[in-house]
Amino acid sequence: MNITLSADADLIRKAREYARRHHSSLNNLIRHYLEQITNEMDKDRVAAEFERLCTEYAGESDPGYHFNRAEEYRRR
Repeated sequence: MNITLSADADLIRKAREYARRHHSSLNNLIRHYLEQITNEMDKDRVAAEFERLCTEYAGESDPGYHFNRAEEYRRR
């Protein structure tokens, strides 16, 4: 999908110079930025879901259970 953006000519020039110095293109920089900000929103949703599950299922472990990382890795 294509989009059209408008920005000051000097800003575009500086952004293209930045992209060139970083072996990229302005298009790739913008795409990467959009991916970053949408992933951050996804992280927020994941964190909220994790918090909900922790609250909803809190205290459901067997009595006396203690998490042991090494044991969990052995089970895999």
